[in-house]
Amino acid sequence: MAEAIAFHMDKRPGGETKRGGGKQALHVVVIGSGGAAMAAALKSVERGARVTLIERSTLGGTCVNIGCVPSKIMIRAAHIAHLRRESPFDDGIAAGSPAIRRGRLLAQQQARVDELRHAKYESVLESTPAITVLSGSARFKDGRSLIVQLAEDGERAVAFDRCLVATGASPAIPPIPGLKDTPYWTSNEALVSETIPGRLAVIGSSVVAVELAQAFARLGSQVTILARRTLFFREDPAIGEAVAAAFRAEGIEVLEQTQASRVGHAHGEFALFTNRGELRADQLLIATGRAPNTRDLALEAAGVKVSAQGAIVVDERMRTSAPNVFAAGDCTNQPQFVYVAAAAGTRAAINMTGGEAALDLTAMPAVVFTDPQVATVGYSEAEAHHDGIETDSRMLTLDNVPRALANFDTRGFIKLVAEAGSGRLIGVQAVAPEAGELIQTAALAIRVRMTVQELADQLFPYLTMVEGLKLAAQTFSKDVKQLSCCAG
Repeated sequence: MAEAIAFHMDKRPGGETKRGGGKQALHVVVIGSGGAAMAAALKSVERGARVTLIERSTLGGTCVNIGCVPSKIMIRAAHIAHLRRESPFDDGIAAGSPAIRRGRLLAQQQARVDELRHAKYESVLESTPAITVLSGSARFKDGRSLIVQLAEDGERAVAFDRCLVATGASPAIPPIPGLKDTPYWTSNEALVSETIPGRLAVIGSSVVAVELAQAFARLGSQVTILARRTLFFREDPAIGEAVAAAFRAEGIEVLEQTQASRVGHAHGEFALFTNRGELRADQLLIATGRAPNTRDLALEAAGVKVSAQGAIVVDERMRTSAPNVFAAGDCTNQPQFVYVAAAAGTRAAINMTGGEAALDLTAMPAVVFTDPQVATVGYSEAEAHHDGIETDSRMLTLDNVPRALANFDTRGFIKLVAEAGSGRLIGVQAVAPEAGELIQTAALAIRVRMTVQELADQLFPYLTMVEGLKLAAQTFSKDVKQLSCCAG
């Protein structure tokens, strides 16, 4: 969208926009157009501001274009392919060998991406006259103005009363010798690849690495994951162990404590030299995290401080070190989830327009869309101990959950972390086929400061995976193996 979207407000001499009563409308500039940016722009307009939104690339940011949406579509397609090939019911339902028509899957995926981008971003902006869209790259001139290098040519100075930086993040590339001279993939290229490589090596051990590794494996690749430590090494160790076991059962090779010292590429083949020997692959996916998009913003001109990793440092109100500059989303030191970004953008807009709103992340749920899924909220045992909190924890394996038994799929567990003494629930970790669907119940229980006994006393519908939370809570006071199938 190179053309600016006009806003229908009373224009006065000098270009000032007036509101009712002759009061000048607060001018909010938003850099970016993803989850945080759009939430902030719309909330700012709702609170009476006029907004200029600056986007250097495609409207919609990472999530809808090259992140959450296309990856989850691909993961779902791979899951369907896997179930047609193999399921717990193969004795009664004949398995098959599905033909993977990657080009058609990609077209279906891209059509839904385009549809959502138009519905949730382009159409919304077109119907919001108080937002002007500039296509170009912004950099700070000082603490009250920007220089925009316009996409159609030339520069424009843009003054602001308040500015929100919401420029997102991009794949981080590790400094492995030889890597930059090879045609490696990041998630950006992997998600739009028209082919499924015969052999895929994946460097990384967290969300993007494991999600895409399993998806490609289920679509036909022979996949090897190289993890510098273990899978999900920042989480409870049981999570990485459970996911690694599930992956190996599917034929995915998981090499832990493995690091590439050099990468080469010749004759259409990658060579990875590691502490475990040499590995060959047809394609290499680098999924070692995401780095904030802050380098080209000239943040120092506005007095905005960043971390050693380049993330903009913000407080719970999304304020930066510069009085009129706020930031939200993946370009900051906040967790890199689109729902966190959107919540931060909304609160930033309230604060930029004279209100007071803080973002509380103490009960922030997180989901990894592997199979089984990984879902967490609140404290792990290690995190609680680090903060000086004594804990009492229980782990329930899924062979104790009726839904899992009925599914003939008992991979995984549900773990509850309680504060010792009070019994208050402070954390939940789950590895289960539907872990993402049960974690919000856990988040709400933590938010309202439930004890595990209060959670155990709640009514949960029988033969749901979320019932596992109740059963896990009951293990604090009884042996659930000795209960009837739906004992209250």
